[in-house]
Amino acid sequence: MQKVLVAGGAGFIGSHLSERLLHDGYSVICVDNLLTGSRSNIEPFLQNSSFTFLNHNILDPLGDLGKIDAIFHLASPASPNHHSKVSYHALPLETMLVNTQGTFNLLQLAQKNNAKFLFASTSEAYGDPLVHPQVESYRGNVSTTGPRSVYDEAKRFGETITSYYIRDKDVDARIVRIFNTYGPRLLKEDMRMIGIFITKALINEPITIFGDGRQTRSLCYVSDLVEGLMRLMFYPKTKGEIVNLGSTDEHTVLEYAQIVKELTHSQSEIVHSEALPEDDPVKRRPDITKAKNLLDWEPTVPLEKGLEKLIEYYKEN
Repeated sequence: MQKVLVAGGAGFIGSHLSERLLHDGYSVICVDNLLTGSRSNIEPFLQNSSFTFLNHNILDPLGDLGKIDAIFHLASPASPNHHSKVSYHALPLETMLVNTQGTFNLLQLAQKNNAKFLFASTSEAYGDPLVHPQVESYRGNVSTTGPRSVYDEAKRFGETITSYYIRDKDVDARIVRIFNTYGPRLLKEDMRMIGIFITKALINEPITIFGDGRQTRSLCYVSDLVEGLMRLMFYPKTKGEIVNLGSTDEHTVLEYAQIVKELTHSQSEIVHSEALPEDDPVKRRPDITKAKNLLDWEPTVPLEKGLEKLIEYYKEN
């Protein structure tokens, strides 16, 4: 049985990935300090003999874990919402360190074990893009000093460290740039756009959108993303590759608010607030040609079906 380490395995995406790995017959070591992850996300797996949870900060050395075959590095605050207590704005130093020093530590572990490695980067690596849709060869339009830089630039440097280990240390590593993802276990405290819209709609409170609402996003359901992560890690000829994973089904923020209102049968009023936050991308949609060609991957869950599952999750929790 292959042993896989998932850093950030108690987080939103990490817990779904851990669940998939267990389902597929892997032994899973979940490493998470629960800064933004949640024990409740992994509670169903704790009785599984193939699952080990380590409450641990990857900035600190890991003890002897035996032979590890693959490492997914998903550990990082990811929420862009200034008002969220688990956002990278609220945890700036932790965000910078986990994506740099943490990445270095895990790459050393991968090298020692001759293990496969996947670094979870982000669509934020493209900043406020001047190219649309965003292709992997695009180098981005990113501020090194703006309010989002603690996340954007940390992820970009994480890519740099990973690329160094591929080139100079011959580590079997790859980089994924994850675009907006949603689904059950997306914390309300994360305060992401779609979570806020659903939460407000369910209690018939006003749904607030920034600016005129014409900025766009494309949302990928979490099971589709996990399928892409699995293929990128375990398919042949993926060493050294950088791959976008996300949905190409692009909508304006205003359209998302209207869809959520319709699906929840809400009486919420849609209201407009102040201008966009600084450095907030106006357009965001991946070019997934490479994922299609290399991994035979593209999203399969329709937006409304995925949103219905998230709405049910919020109702139950």
